[in-house]
Amino acid sequence: MDNIRFALLCAAAAVCFFLYQAWQTDYAPSSPQVSQQADSAPASNDGQSSDVPDIGATPSSQGSSTASSGSGGSATIAGNRQSGDQDGGPTNSGKTIHVVTDKLDVRIDTLGGGLSQVALRGVPLSSAQPDTNLRLINNGLPDFFVEQSGLIAKDGDAPNHTTRFDSAQDSYKMADGQDTLSVPLTWTDNAGHKVTKVYTFHRGSYKIGLDQQAQNEAGAPWNLSQYVRYWRAPHDNTGDVPFSHAFFGAGWYAAKSGDEYAYNTRSRDDILSDPLSLNQKGGWIAMIQHYFIGAVIPPENAEVRYFARPKAIQGVSGGYATGFVGPQQSVAPGNSANFNATLFIGPKYQDQLAAVAPGLGLTVDYGWFSVLARPIFKVLEFLHSWVGNWGLAIILLTCVIKALFYKLSEIQFRGMARMRKFQPRMAKLKEQYGDDKAELQKKMMELYREEGFNPMAGCWPLLVQMPVFISLYWVLRESVELRHAPFVLWIQDLSAPDPYYILPVVFGLTMFLQQRLNVSAAMDPMQQRIMQIMPIGMAVFFAFFPAGLVLYWCTNNLLTIAQQWYIYRKLDNEGLSHGKTAS
Repeated sequence: MDNIRFALLCAAAAVCFFLYQAWQTDYAPSSPQVSQQADSAPASNDGQSSDVPDIGATPSSQGSSTASSGSGGSATIAGNRQSGDQDGGPTNSGKTIHVVTDKLDVRIDTLGGGLSQVALRGVPLSSAQPDTNLRLINNGLPDFFVEQSGLIAKDGDAPNHTTRFDSAQDSYKMADGQDTLSVPLTWTDNAGHKVTKVYTFHRGSYKIGLDQQAQNEAGAPWNLSQYVRYWRAPHDNTGDVPFSHAFFGAGWYAAKSGDEYAYNTRSRDDILSDPLSLNQKGGWIAMIQHYFIGAVIPPENAEVRYFARPKAIQGVSGGYATGFVGPQQSVAPGNSANFNATLFIGPKYQDQLAAVAPGLGLTVDYGWFSVLARPIFKVLEFLHSWVGNWGLAIILLTCVIKALFYKLSEIQFRGMARMRKFQPRMAKLKEQYGDDKAELQKKMMELYREEGFNPMAGCWPLLVQMPVFISLYWVLRESVELRHAPFVLWIQDLSAPDPYYILPVVFGLTMFLQQRLNVSAAMDPMQQRIMQIMPIGMAVFFAFFPAGLVLYWCTNNLLTIAQQWYIYRKLDNEGLSHGKTAS
């Protein structure tokens, strides 16, 4: 029993190690090659006109749903460039329109009418800069990340992301009590064409409506398609957790059959070597990174072409773009048409994501254990709404989990207690048959049968609980709600390691106390030495993990010690001593 339990503890340590390795893999540092001249100022761009997509790139309303790899074809937004787009630099700049809502601080560039900067109000850049808003969209290197949109005309002109728009105002601010704020930009030509691009911002939300309203006063039909894309450079953003690097890649909601969709992802490195081209109806595509996304959702029933492909930036290799090209619409003379889409630029708050588009909440990726992790997060979120502190919510969640597994823990400790009852007889068997391993195993099995004891009975509870522990790890790692969330005293960020390593030390001490309660003479000297070293090794290991996760394990260890003490006292009263042979 003790040998089996020792093996399970080693397996648990191995699981922790592989979780750490998975963490490292997901957040491995990117290696953007930023030139020495790159700075926060926008670079020049003299070749943007060649970056407008061809009308042949847009899918027809009868298009089929396909996914292809490789950089060929005209399906991408960057025309026929096969080796990745090269614009010469991030973006030129026109006049800036400043927009402020309760959640966003936005700059819109009139040259192209795209979002050149989006800061998330109330979302700190880091724990060291709590009063500085995180800027997710930015038109300067090295963390270049912009939104661009426009219209494509089959014949004639149409405004795209290189066209200059006009604006009646230089600034907009959402007033108290105002639920939405609309920001219009206009473009006209001499042929009788007019386009009004309108961004609509919503109170309490990171959702942004994008409408491109085309009016045709010319004498011929105006055949148009819309496109919307994000374009970014790789950016090495470590945040507050050592060795944790922001994940860069694309996620999309792919149609399977009928009304069924599936969430798919492709890392930045995979996009560079295997670009995405996908025709389908509905869904969405997004730029994904740890805690944040930039998503674009086309009209629900529109047949669109999604893409994710390399798009180089002056001075930086490894840039890429994601977005969609919509179906062609014919605007008759004297008529108008609306081309609309929805943007989401902000933290991956699950309640908001689910309200924006079906499946968008899946961008909060809990890995293989999502089926357990999502309910665990719901419970954690409920507890937080009750106590108002994420650290206290983690402690209460740990208590809930321990209560649910109390009976399993009692079975485990009963098995350990019964094993100790047999220790003198097992020691005697080892003296008699120590040189004959096969005979020793046979005699031990006879002893188990005689006493009606199953040595695995105390191990199954550990195996059953392991998926729950792993699921909770993913919840604490992936939930943006815990980013920079304070607990008490010196712990002011549960998503970052304990700055003074107090929690890892407490974890090591509680693990040592657990082992003292479980000390067994049946272990050989080598096992005992490893068990003595393990608390130190695990404490050092946990020093690099988020404080919220270490807080969970410290609480879990303390509750386990209390449970073990109580159950052993209960067994003593029943006549089954955990430390001595029952008379």
